[in-house]
Amino acid sequence: MLLLVGLGTAWVYWQQTHIQAVREQAKAAKQKELNQVPLPQLEKMPAKSQSEAVIHTTKGDITVVLFNQQAPLAVKNFIGLAKQGYYDGTIFHRVMKNFMIQGGDPKGTGQGGHSIWYQKDSHLDSGQGFKNEISTSLYHLRGSLAMANAGKDTNGSQFFINQNPTNQQDQLSKAAYPKRIYEAYHQGGNPKLDGSYTVFGQVLKGMSVVDQIAQEPVEDNGNGEESKPKDPVTVTTVEVVKEAQ
Repeated sequence: MLLLVGLGTAWVYWQQTHIQAVREQAKAAKQKELNQVPLPQLEKMPAKSQSEAVIHTTKGDITVVLFNQQAPLAVKNFIGLAKQGYYDGTIFHRVMKNFMIQGGDPKGTGQGGHSIWYQKDSHLDSGQGFKNEISTSLYHLRGSLAMANAGKDTNGSQFFINQNPTNQQDQLSKAAYPKRIYEAYHQGGNPKLDGSYTVFGQVLKGMSVVDQIAQEPVEDNGNGEESKPKDPVTVTTVEVVKEAQ
């Protein structure tokens, strides 16, 4: 009887250690896979496959690179709206210091804006917006440009730029991120947004302008959030300076 009990205990121990070993192997395999994906946000120069635009504002210019390959719908939409002059005269209607700045709403309230496919292509925009494009290559690093939404697959015209300058590494599961992205989050960003919003660009120049906009005095937006600028910064125009094919 004692021998059987001993064997049973050993079997349970072996099972536990085996399961743990399998989990560790899976985690290592996932980490290796993540470390092999392209990370265009970390490149110093835009690639030929990427587009570029300048967001001209009353505080200065913000130059962004756009990731056509990883977020083709969001990039096509942003460029299309920019060429139509859709963003001309709009404001950064939602400003939150150490978080992000949000714009792209022609109503200036956070309740408006549509994609280029609205009432034109129901396959791409059902009337509620177009689908999210979540990529293991793109993250909400400081300076990243992303689509604002009201829930999954409700992208229209609104966008935001992640401004938070605070080290975010303590918010991360190291094994869940590519090593270089984990390191980049030391410079700030909003990793809690990863997986919920489409990142489609990154600030190349003008991050100081983003920081200035984030410093603007704000008041209650009517919903209990201190984010409505008292003197909103205006987007005079969005200029597409390079459109990748």
